[in-house]
Amino acid sequence: MTTTAVADPPRRKGTQGVARGGLANMAGSALAGGTGVAVTWVVARGLGAEQAGAFFAATAAFVLAGGLAKLGTQTGLVYWPARLRATGRDHLLGTCLRTGLVPVLTLAVVLGVAMWFGAPAVAHLTAADSPHVVDAHTTGLRVLAVFLPLQALTDALLTATRGYKAMRPTVTLDRILRSTLQLLCVGAVGVAALWTTATLPAFALAWALPYLPVTVLAAFALRRTYLAGRPERPKIRRSEQRQLRRDFWRFTGPRALASVAQLAVQRVDVLLVAALGGLAPAAIYAVAGRFVVLIQFANQGISQSVQPRLAEALATGDRETANHLYQTATGWLVLVTWPINFLVILFAPLYLGLFGDAYRQGADVVIVLACAMLVATGCGMVDMVLAMAGRTSWNLVNVLIALGVTIGLDVLLIPRYGALGAAIGLACAMVANNLLPLVQVGRSARLHPFGAGTLAAGGLSVACFGVLPRVVTAVAGTGAAGLTLAVALAVPAFAAGAWLLRGRLALDAFQPRKLIQRRTG
Repeated sequence: MTTTAVADPPRRKGTQGVARGGLANMAGSALAGGTGVAVTWVVARGLGAEQAGAFFAATAAFVLAGGLAKLGTQTGLVYWPARLRATGRDHLLGTCLRTGLVPVLTLAVVLGVAMWFGAPAVAHLTAADSPHVVDAHTTGLRVLAVFLPLQALTDALLTATRGYKAMRPTVTLDRILRSTLQLLCVGAVGVAALWTTATLPAFALAWALPYLPVTVLAAFALRRTYLAGRPERPKIRRSEQRQLRRDFWRFTGPRALASVAQLAVQRVDVLLVAALGGLAPAAIYAVAGRFVVLIQFANQGISQSVQPRLAEALATGDRETANHLYQTATGWLVLVTWPINFLVILFAPLYLGLFGDAYRQGADVVIVLACAMLVATGCGMVDMVLAMAGRTSWNLVNVLIALGVTIGLDVLLIPRYGALGAAIGLACAMVANNLLPLVQVGRSARLHPFGAGTLAAGGLSVACFGVLPRVVTAVAGTGAAGLTLAVALAVPAFAAGAWLLRGRLALDAFQPRKLIQRRTG
């Protein structure tokens, strides 16, 4: 057995756990991202540009309200279960779950009621230039308001299962089941529109309805996971419960504001484009930026698998393992997402034309956002690392700065440049929201994402999907034949490079255990 094989089993075991969970999550995320693009296509084709813009504005408001209702528990319900188990306080897990879940449900109901009664005001604000759409927009918002508690509770329940290192409920219920049901329901409405008039409320109902069965199944999944790991005779002092509640919300409170601000950075631009530029530009912007959601799903797929293990490593002071996890996961993220960004830039006009000729003018939006995503993914899941290091207040400040950047630039640029102005605002916000925590993580926790795997993945992606297609299209042209040839050469070159660099990229972590044992034994 080699010296490296003897020294690294704990880190390798942790990386293998991340790889298994991350691979399943990535597969589910790919499905969710693909169905999301398909849903966007059906809506864009089934509704006119104005009603499609109203639909995207309504779902943006729905997601923003749901993010507020979750109160930052996307981090707290992972951090605290992982920390309690790592420090031998498993008997407090039930208290921890109740502390996080009950306020989420309560606030979600309150916000659902507020969204119902505030729907006319939101519709008039975002559809000011299209008064004939206001009534349908209002009804669509109210349909979504009914499902708001289910959306917030689903995410909180699945987050809690990830605190137990259980990735399967998130993959099967959220990534696969919910996204598939959304596509089937929205697709059914789209097909029905061939014979009847398509309506925004019908699409809104079809999009939100899958949250009902998924919430029920998520509750059963958490109950089963909790009972499987519960101590036989837990003895809990009231003082321990009170202290845990205080500690939970002291940690989670800043994250609650940060998560809302983070969602606002991602979603408020659609609402601002609708209010300042019109519903048709809002539809163009939403369609052009849809690939960003696919990248975010990939990020979530890896980070959600890393999160509980990173929390345990930092809780026990094992910074070497924490840095190894961060760098390895960032290398995988770059390996997966940078080729997508380069391909989206290359195929922007063709990609947008699939949604209709009116959407081709969003090509500049695609290029701006793709360049920003290259920077963001190159930093890895840096905001999550900062939160797992206990710096949730720093995370809050960073996100608020990013939110100020995007709103300020949107207000200045959207009236003049429309969707492109919003893209510039979001791109600047994403860069700020990644570079600031990158510096803070490096200085406070002595962690950084730029390991051998990250550099190898970045160089390989740039060479195969950035440089090679440009050389090919410069010779063969940018027509269908030239683009096809470019991809036909880039994909096998990338696969061969990944195989040759598999050691630096830590791709052996995805191999079965027995095979790795035979190689190192």
